[in-house]
Amino acid sequence: MKKLILLIVTTLTFTHLNAQTALFNDLLQAHVTKDGIVDYASFNSAKLDAYLSYLKKTSPKVTWSENKQKAFWINAYNAYTIKKILENYPLKSIVNIKENGKTAWKIPFANVGGKTYTLDYIEHKILRKKLFDPRIHVGVNCAANSCPKLENIAFTEENIEATLDKLVKVFINDTARNAITKDKVQISSIFKWFQKDFTRKNTLISYINKYSETKINSNSKIYYLKYDWGLNGK
Repeated sequence: MKKLILLIVTTLTFTHLNAQTALFNDLLQAHVTKDGIVDYASFNSAKLDAYLSYLKKTSPKVTWSENKQKAFWINAYNAYTIKKILENYPLKSIVNIKENGKTAWKIPFANVGGKTYTLDYIEHKILRKKLFDPRIHVGVNCAANSCPKLENIAFTEENIEATLDKLVKVFINDTARNAITKDKVQISSIFKWFQKDFTRKNTLISYINKYSETKINSNSKIYYLKYDWGLNGK
């Protein structure tokens, strides 16, 4: 009997989780283009608040797989970033947001499971530290033009591996964000800011070569491009 009750509770939790992730997925499908451009002006804030309400009541379980936890926290980061943009819209850049002298990333406003986090905490203390994966940097979105594009689907336990791989490949081969030849490498500043993440198991060039359509010579000089913090909106 106890096993049956546990199965029913687990099934209901899984169904609720899927339904709420589907809600965020529908929002992204409706308001984000395939190129990651967000229509903030018409973004359905009521539906976004419904998803955030779910996040406030949900704590990731230790029994969840790493992929499930990773998908949950990336979705939470992106949803709360959108929320902060909408609270301050219209604006030209997320860097223009300041509250009590704090930037958007250092404002404690992201409520998950009854605890309040900053975006920085979710990215650096949870995703980068506890759920390490260099591909996280193409999953979380900073709402800037130079940021890897915001995917217009929500992450799930089932799709996160393939989706992150796809996003890394798209980002590295995007000539608007990286300029790569076999002898000269001009790449996003993300690779400089988080170099230790990308080089934990490889050199930076080796990591990029895993995804780049143009293979880079191992002794090529690396240059970092200026970051465009303009808003990734229409």
